[in-house]
Order: sequence, then C-alpha cells, then structure tokens
Amino acid sequence: MPEQVRALGAFYGLALGDAMGMPTQAMSRNEIARQYGRVRTLLAANSEQPVAPGMAAGSVTDDTEQAVLVGRLFVEGAGHIDPLKFADALRRWEADMVRRGSLDLLGPSTRRALDLLAGGARPDAAGSGGDTNGAAMRVTPIGIAVRPGDDLVDAVVEASQVTHNTSLGIAAASAIAAAVSAGVDGGGLADALDEAERAAERGARHGHWVPGGEISPRIRWARQWVRGMDRASVADAVASVIGTSVAAQESVVAAIALVEALGDDPMAVLTLAAEVGGDTDTVAAMCGAILGAQHGLTGFPADLLDTVRRVNDLNLEPLVDDLLRLR
Repeated sequence: MPEQVRALGAFYGLALGDAMGMPTQAMSRNEIARQYGRVRTLLAANSEQPVAPGMAAGSVTDDTEQAVLVGRLFVEGAGHIDPLKFADALRRWEADMVRRGSLDLLGPSTRRALDLLAGGARPDAAGSGGDTNGAAMRVTPIGIAVRPGDDLVDAVVEASQVTHNTSLGIAAASAIAAAVSAGVDGGGLADALDEAERAAERGARHGHWVPGGEISPRIRWARQWVRGMDRASVADAVASVIGTSVAAQESVVAAIALVEALGDDPMAVLTLAAEVGGDTDTVAAMCGAILGAQHGLTGFPADLLDTVRRVNDLNLEPLVDDLLRLR
C-alpha cells in the first residue's frame, strides 16, 4: 500500500474516530447505552450531550481541529514548531470556537499552560503540569511527517512542550505518533504497537517528571492482557480497569488496548471506543489514526468518510502531501 494512502488513512481515520465519539464524549458507559444504545454509525449529539449538544452527525471536535493546526504549523516551520506561535494559534482557535458557540474548548493542561504563559512563564515551564492526553490527541501529523526513531520523539517533544512538557504527556504522545509513523512506513500492527512501546519509553525521559503509572509498561501490560479477548470482555477491561479519562496513562493506553484486541476490524474498534464512556472522542480518534495508517482509507466505510469531509468541509489531502514531503 503506498505511503500516501496510509498517511491519508491515518489523518482521516483520526477525524472519523473523533466524529464517532463526539456524541458520547464525557458520558458514562451506562448513560451512553441508555441514550444511544449500540453505536453503529455516525450519530448526532442529542440535547443531553454535556459538551456538544445538538452537533450534527459527522462533526469533529478539538481532536481533529488541533491536529490540523499542529500539521500546518509543522509544515510552516519546515519540521519545527515554535512554542509561542503554537500558543498563539491555540488561543485564536479557542476564540473561534467561542464565536461558534461551542463548549468544546481547550483541555485542562492546555488551558493552564496558556494562562501561565500569559503570566510570564517560560515556554518550557508552562507545560510542566500537562499530564493529560492533549498532546497525544493532536500528534498524528508528526507521525505522518517523521519516521520512527529518536527524531520522531524529538519532534514530539517540540510539539508538546508548551502544554504537555511532562514525562507522561510526552510519553503518551510519542506512543501515538510512533504507532502512526510505523504504520505509514508499512509496518504491521504488532510492529507498530511495539514501536509505540519503545517510543513511550524514550519519551518518558523528557519533560518534567510527574507521578503516575508509566505509559510504556502500561501499554505492554494492557496489550498482553486484552489479546484474544472478545468484544464484551475488551469493553469491560477498558472501561473498568484501564480507564478512559483524559489522564494520559488511561485514555492512550485504552486506545492501544482496543487496537491490539480488535485491530483487524477498524470499525469494530471505533464503535466500541465510542461506547466505553469517558473521553470517547479522543480514544476513538487515536484508534482511527493508528488503524488508518494500517488499513488506509479503504479500512473505513466510504460513506462515513464522505460525511465527515462534507460536514466539516475537511480536505486533508494537501496537508498530508506537505507532511509527507517533510518525511
């Protein structure tokens, strides 16, 4: 499969996963089952949705929009992201979201970092408390633009430091970027997830140390545990034990566990990710990015991809071509 097809699969897979999880985000597993039943396709958010009430089926959230922002900045910087330009771009993005009437604004780590920057903090210090999944959710363009290895982790550090300059935040983002990058390179799923483990271990050596279960060993444990489980057992394992909160060591590990268990069927992964509760849009987006790099665009239903493109006026082909030129 050509590199471009895998790269497009990764970016559009992220967007599709994001849209699959949009109507169920920030809800419990039981509440999702009560309000929506089984999630089998793109759904509109109902009026009880706590973050995106009434959003149209196929709408993406901050995961996709911030990933596009990161990709554009990485291209403009010829493979580098200036932290102050990134901070300014995030502020402008949030202001635009407010104008649109959205409640889906900056996450807790990013908000805290931008407030610290506004108060005079250095860019490398602003993200010293960022231990959530915000860097991981938007790092797919780095995985498309940089091959696996130390250069990839260095690029992830640069893209993460202003908001998530911690051992957990960088390790989590490194894992997702590496799984995407290895897939774009043509590696199989097992190899890509092995690369995610290795990158998380390297990424944990960067940033400010923060307490919490380390990403790489948690990925290794989760992969071994869920391997061979059926759909119902995986759902229980992810929702009840691994966790799906915004904490990096929960949602990022949850995404990789879902991919490990059910990765031969991308839509089975995305629909389950949308049902397990918690940060469903981000978990499903990360799953979609990893699996898109494996299966390409044909791994997802064409009608659902067309809906996501149309509803969000999303045209990722030029950006993906620019990212691949950096690769």
